[in-house]
Formats: sequence, structure tokens, C-alpha cells
Amino acid sequence: MSKKGISMKTAFSRLARAVGIWRKYDPQQLNALLLSRLFTKLTPYATVFLSARIINALVTGVEAREVWRLIGITLGVTTLFAVISAILNRWYEARKDGNWITTSKVIADKHAAMDFVDADSQHVADLTAQIQQNDNWGGRGLSRIPRLLEELLDGAFSMLGGIVLSVELFILPIPSGSLRFLNNPLFAICILAVMLTVALASGQLVGVANAAWENYASDARLGNRMFGAYGFFATRLKRAVDIRIYRQERISKFYMGKGDVFTENSPLATEYRGKLGLCVAASKGIGAVMSGIIYLFVCVKAWAGAFPIGSATQYIGAITGVFMGLNGLIVAFENVRANGVFLSNTFEYLDIPNSMYQGSLTTEKRSDRQYEVEFRNVSFKYPGSEAYALKNVNIKFKVGSRLAVVGMNGSGKTTFIKLLCRLYDPTEGEILLNGIDIRKYRYDDYRDIFSIVFQDFQLFAMPLGENVAVSASYDREDVADCLEKAGFSERLSTMPKGLDTVLYKTLDKDGVEVSGGEAQKIAIARAIYKNAPFIILDEPTAALDPVAEAEIYEKFNDIAGDKTAIYISHRLSSCRFCDEILVFDHGQIVQSGSHEELVHQEAGKYYALWNAQAQYYAVNG
Repeated sequence: MSKKGISMKTAFSRLARAVGIWRKYDPQQLNALLLSRLFTKLTPYATVFLSARIINALVTGVEAREVWRLIGITLGVTTLFAVISAILNRWYEARKDGNWITTSKVIADKHAAMDFVDADSQHVADLTAQIQQNDNWGGRGLSRIPRLLEELLDGAFSMLGGIVLSVELFILPIPSGSLRFLNNPLFAICILAVMLTVALASGQLVGVANAAWENYASDARLGNRMFGAYGFFATRLKRAVDIRIYRQERISKFYMGKGDVFTENSPLATEYRGKLGLCVAASKGIGAVMSGIIYLFVCVKAWAGAFPIGSATQYIGAITGVFMGLNGLIVAFENVRANGVFLSNTFEYLDIPNSMYQGSLTTEKRSDRQYEVEFRNVSFKYPGSEAYALKNVNIKFKVGSRLAVVGMNGSGKTTFIKLLCRLYDPTEGEILLNGIDIRKYRYDDYRDIFSIVFQDFQLFAMPLGENVAVSASYDREDVADCLEKAGFSERLSTMPKGLDTVLYKTLDKDGVEVSGGEAQKIAIARAIYKNAPFIILDEPTAALDPVAEAEIYEKFNDIAGDKTAIYISHRLSSCRFCDEILVFDHGQIVQSGSHEELVHQEAGKYYALWNAQAQYYAVNG
């Protein structure tokens, strides 16, 4: 197994950037880490230094009072340092408990800030999956940064403390005898060279092991994805019925048993039982041998009279600390390099640019709400696709009109709305608001003129009122009025805490579960509360039968008032009341007009769709 990956320079460059991210999101943790490691690693040296003074005092026969004084100082300093270390370590551990939340927030913040065209892309989905799997498997990537800093600081502080207390070991001479050759500075240089060589060798062996982990990353990620998909298969409530009817646990057993990714028979485990295991053992073994050499050197100098026996305990602890710190630093360097490979996915994700033009014009806040929207020769391809999702769309509509967008699944209805709201920009053509290309308006300002209830709308595990307002502070009377308009007032009266009732039991054991129909009414109330001039329903009632859907749409038509209401549905009965109906087919508007006009065009797509669906809403006449 050969080492591969990135250079140490690149690795530390990535580490520095990652530390900057941590400094931005959790500066307290880095402060706690620095102070806790400083006291944790230097406290033993204080104890070693003071203990050596006590032993020397006993050996040289100083007065008992002096011995007791040294003992008192040692106990006081040791106790003080232990208390400070415990406090700092508790602070650090408390901050470290939130590491998963911090790293998740970094990814979530980027995802929320990036252009929707990127956020909705397969490339970004793949990158986020890679980042998550790197973290799940061995904690690699951004989440490993505090641990790497801990390793680096431990090594550095161990070396610092050891050097301070071991300098005299090489300076104090042997006064006489055959061992005086140990006084030669070259001998001290040789000892230090051996320490460095052994530490480097140990680091190289760790590097070989890290390379094995890097090489195994793709298999491990696949294993984690399979485990995530099927490892908890039987515990998911939504699958409970299917599991019992179709015995789907067989699927879990099948996929979980396909490979030996994490078992004792996995390729990585096999390698660790062979060459890699020997490398890890050798790394530990040569460290033990070096410790023996250090003990021998110190004891020989003490025996030859270079220093008292008490000082020997100091120098053994100190020089061992230097070696262990040096060895720890080199191993930490290798771990930094190995982790830098996994940071590449994270930085590729964080470096995705926002390429959509943000615009600078403020969207006109007209008191008369007279807005006109025009699609002018608009065509669109989804990123990475050669096929047009929309082709040469031309349409103009004003505030106050009722517009229906109908067609089969995949005909381009939702794409049309995403372009209107500027979640995407057209591949060709332009969209105009009051005669101005919408790309020239401030991006966030333009989106404020739309309220949308998407088919896959989301409610949150927070109070009902906050779900409607999407804010912790809101006008309670206005929210209650919007819920009443949406037909939710009767259900609201049964809520134990009214608008303060938490939805779902995800975060609150007293949370209230709402049905699918009730959730739809809350989502509609949210759209009403925003009070935007354009209000859009993008098949939020697709799970309902055609009659129930038509009833909701007709009621919502009254609620919309002077707003422009756009209804998207593949069910034609729901949109008969609209001023104009756009019929989409294969990304194009193939017909437009009122229901009465279109239903009599027997050669048209609308007529065919209407007659195919008529059995479901014959009761509407």
C-alpha cells in the first residue's frame, strides 16, 4: 500500500482555511481548546519539576522544614493546575458536543445562500452526500478540525515543556570518570538525531495506514449510504404497513449483506491483520524503544554524577515528553495531510459561486398593485440537460387576473413557475416585469412580490402562528384571520394553546399532529399572510380527489381578491373558473383561452385531457 494524496503544504493551507471557518462559527471552542490543552499538557511538567526538587532535598539532607515547604508548594500548585485543567476541559468538552451542529450549519448556510439552480442540481446533491459520508466514516473533513488542532497543540506543548525542563540534561557535565565522553556536544546531537529519526519513521508508518483509509474511502462511503438507507429500514413509521404486507425486511437483509464493508472480512480489516497492522505496531514499538534509550541515557549520567537522582526523574519525564511531543506532531502532520484529502469535497462545495445576476433596481411597491408580467420567447434547459424543459413560451398577464396552468406531469408547469419566481433564469429569451427584465431587479426584492404554496410545501415543528408567519414575531390577529380565510378556524378552536400550539411531536411531546388537509390549509394561510401581489398554488392539493381540490381552489379564488392568482394543476376541473387557461405539453404552450373556449376545440390537447378526466368530476357538471 503506497501513500498518496496531497502535499503537506496544500494540507496545511486547507487546515488554515478550515480553522478560519471554525473561528467564524465557534470561536469559543477554539479558545477553550487552546487553553485546555495548554494546562493539560504543562501540568504534568510542573508536578515533575517540583517532585524532583523534593527528592533532591531528601537525598541531600536539607532541613525538614524546607522539605515540608516544597511538599506544600507541590500540593498547592498541583491542585490549582488540576482544578484549572478540569474547568477548561469541561468548557472545551461542552463546546465540542456541538460539533455536528456547527459543521451542519456551515453546509446549510452555504446551501441557503447559493443560487437555486445550483442548490437544485445533482452535482450539489452528490457533493453534500460525499461530505456527509466522509464525516460519517471516520469523522473526516471539516468536523475533524478541532481534533487535529488538539493533536497539534498537544505535540507542541509537550515539546515546549519538555525542552524547558531537559536543557540541563545536555548541559550538566559528568565530573570525572570513563563516561566523560558523554559530555561531548556531538553525543547530545546524536541523541536528538535519533529521536528525530525515530519520530519521522513513526510518522511514515502512520502515513501508510492513513493512505489505506484514503484508498478505502469510496467503498466506505458506499457502505455508509447503504447502511443509512437500509440499516434502520424497519424502524421507519411510514414503512410499517409495507413491511408487514410485503415483508420488506428482506430487502434490508439483501442489501446489508451484499458486501463486507465494515465487517471483520472487509478488505481494510484484512490489510490491518497483515501489513498495515505491522506498520501500526511498529510505530508504537519504536516509540517504546526510544523511551528505553532515553531512560538509559539519563540514568547513566545520573550514575556518573552529573546531577542528583531527583533531577533524573525530571529529565526522564522531560526528554520523554520532548520525544512524545515530536512524535505526536509528526503523526498529527500526517493526519492533517490525510484529512486534507477529504476537505477537498467541502471546499469545492463552499466555493460554488453565485453566478445569477443579482440586479440593483428596487421592485416598485405600487399601491394600486398594477403589475404586468410578460414571458417573451422564453426557453429553458435544466443544467446538464440537452433537452428543453420549456420552449419558446410567450404569455402576458396582469395583477387581478386568474390564470390556470394545466398539462400532464412533466409538461413544464412547475418549471414555468420557477422561472417566473426567478429560481432559475431563462436559457433563452427574457421575462419582464412592467417592461423591465426581472434580472435587473434586486433578487431578494423581486421574490417578495410572490406567495407560493408548492406541491411539496413544508410545515415546521414550531408553533402554529410562527408556521403561518414564518417568524417568531407576528401580528396575531392577522394570522388568525388568515387561518380563518383558509378554512382552519374550526380546527384552531380545538388547539390547546391556540396559535402557540406546537405542530408535530418532533421537538415537543405535547405537539399536535395535523392531517394532510389541515396542513394544506395552514400552508395556504401562510401564503395569504405574506400579502404579496402574486399568489401561486402549485398543485398543493394533488393528494386530494378532484372534487375536493376544486372546492379548495374555488374558495381560494375568493380569498385572493385583487391579487393575481396562478393555479397549477394537471386536473382540469379545478381551474374552470379562471380567466385564462394555459395548456402545456412537452414544454410548450399549445393552447390558451377560457374553459368554455378550450373545451369546444375538439382537436386540442385540452379537450382530450378534459374527456379523459371527466369521470372523476362529472358531479360538477
